[in-house]
Amino acid sequence: MKKVIDAYVERFGAENSPPPWQTFTIPHDPGQGNLHLVQRVFEGPFEASHPAKNIAATANLLKFDVLFSSASAPTPLTSSDLSKEISSVTESFAHRFSRILSPRAPFNKDKYIRFSKSLFSNLIGGIGYFYGDSVVDRSYAPEYDEENEGFWEETAEARSRGNAKGEGPSELFTSIPSRPFFPRGFLWDEGFHLLPILDWDVDLALEIIKSWFNLMDDDGWIGREQILGPEARSKVPPEFQTQYPHYANPPTLFLVLDAFLDKLEADNQSIKSTPNEASQQFISDIHTAHIDYPEAATQYLETLYPVLKRHYFWFRKTQWGDIRTYDREAYSSKEGYRWRGRTPQHILTSGLDDYPRPQPPHPGELHVDLISWMGMMTRSLKRIATSLREIDDAAEFAAYENAITRNIDDLHWDAKAQTYCDATIDDYEESVHVCHKGYISIFPFLTGLLPPDSPRLGAVLDLIADPEELWSDYGIRSLSKSEELYGTEENYWRSPVWMNINYLIVYRLLDVAQSSSPHRARAQRLYTDLRKNLVTNVYDQWEQTGFAWEQYNPETGAGQRTQHFTGWTSLVVKIMRMPDLSGAGGANRGVHDEL
Repeated sequence: MKKVIDAYVERFGAENSPPPWQTFTIPHDPGQGNLHLVQRVFEGPFEASHPAKNIAATANLLKFDVLFSSASAPTPLTSSDLSKEISSVTESFAHRFSRILSPRAPFNKDKYIRFSKSLFSNLIGGIGYFYGDSVVDRSYAPEYDEENEGFWEETAEARSRGNAKGEGPSELFTSIPSRPFFPRGFLWDEGFHLLPILDWDVDLALEIIKSWFNLMDDDGWIGREQILGPEARSKVPPEFQTQYPHYANPPTLFLVLDAFLDKLEADNQSIKSTPNEASQQFISDIHTAHIDYPEAATQYLETLYPVLKRHYFWFRKTQWGDIRTYDREAYSSKEGYRWRGRTPQHILTSGLDDYPRPQPPHPGELHVDLISWMGMMTRSLKRIATSLREIDDAAEFAAYENAITRNIDDLHWDAKAQTYCDATIDDYEESVHVCHKGYISIFPFLTGLLPPDSPRLGAVLDLIADPEELWSDYGIRSLSKSEELYGTEENYWRSPVWMNINYLIVYRLLDVAQSSSPHRARAQRLYTDLRKNLVTNVYDQWEQTGFAWEQYNPETGAGQRTQHFTGWTSLVVKIMRMPDLSGAGGANRGVHDEL
């Protein structure tokens, strides 16, 4: 349709285009395909509604339904049947939503409930089944080990050899970030998508997780972007279509598995229904079979566990960082990690794309976000191994976890800057920190690796709370306002507020606020203020524009980049569902804790 409109504009000009019924008519130009379209043109007023305000003009409007009844149907479908079913489904959804995801104070008002329902409905509406071949470079070129200085030039040359080949077909059941703009599966997005979906339908979320792990190859690799089939590739520039088996992506599916284990543990502590009550609830609780029937949960985890381990050890094998060569002092000589796929401008594999990193890139780099993800994944696997009574495995993962948490401090904490930093090698072959304060700096906190009594937690909260650093009235900035690179070049992860990271911040602040931490009162204030700022701004932008956005401007709150981004921006639904702690004071963040 865009081609049609562009042709009319070119021919007649924007001010003299033909009437809408002609402009928006698709030309009759049939070709090959498996979908047939029937087009009818109606003249006259139609019902129209605003996507956010739900305002409808109804006077003298033409309304019609387009119905299809299969020849095998016992009776034809009528408009009355359709209206009845829509009403029934709407009522059922509203009832279930009020029980599971309805916002809590101060967002328990009609406007926020309608907003929350809209975003969550669009998130669920973005779940789909995808099938097709993919493009993969399995040349395993030695350059892809990225072991030499200047490795990014070598890898660029290796990629230019054109060793990519088609594989598959594969299938994927997944939710997507944005139906109009990103209609395909993204690995690190998926974990964030599934957190609210897990609350709504545990069994559905587990099916999606299983589908992702079914894509894993024999080594343990999963492609970070699933561009399946020619139609999917038509939406992606050629230079981004090829997937590489040494490229990782943040393992956010383990966040969902952790949340699933939390639900299992909570259910085990709750009062059980009698057999008769359980049978009566079966139909309404069909979404939670893996919670209601422990044997189903055990069977699921037993089936998935070997695949999870394979994925974990693939990370350890391919994303390792060099500690020994540079005589770095650390508790463990093995627990350091480095993203592969690095260029001077980007680490796309990290998910944080243009976030500032050490310059120039060096094979001796260590990345604090990656070791934090590894710690989170290790802890999750330890919990799963324990639940399955894999005693030896649980002990092994506990040892890895201890080494990782100790190495995070040994390798990445900068005492002078009072923050966590990436590490690199300088001109004198010495290991040095490169500190760009922002999301990277708080990753050990985001991934739950800082206990409430950590001596580093106060400095992390200082960084979050400071308006000259990360705090804004619209959420936590991706890069500190004091950084020289703040808001520069692409400015993708160099200032904007991102909902996925802000969700993790709110979630971890809530943990501290409900603990016996010496920082409890301050965390409670930060949690309350940040929760309010995030929800208010995302709602205001939705009300003004009708869209959830990919990111938000930290200076104005305006939605930016991709619109109709109802993937991880829908995490605001979970934030609204979190408890209201404002009764204990939330207006003054303060810079330091009270003694």
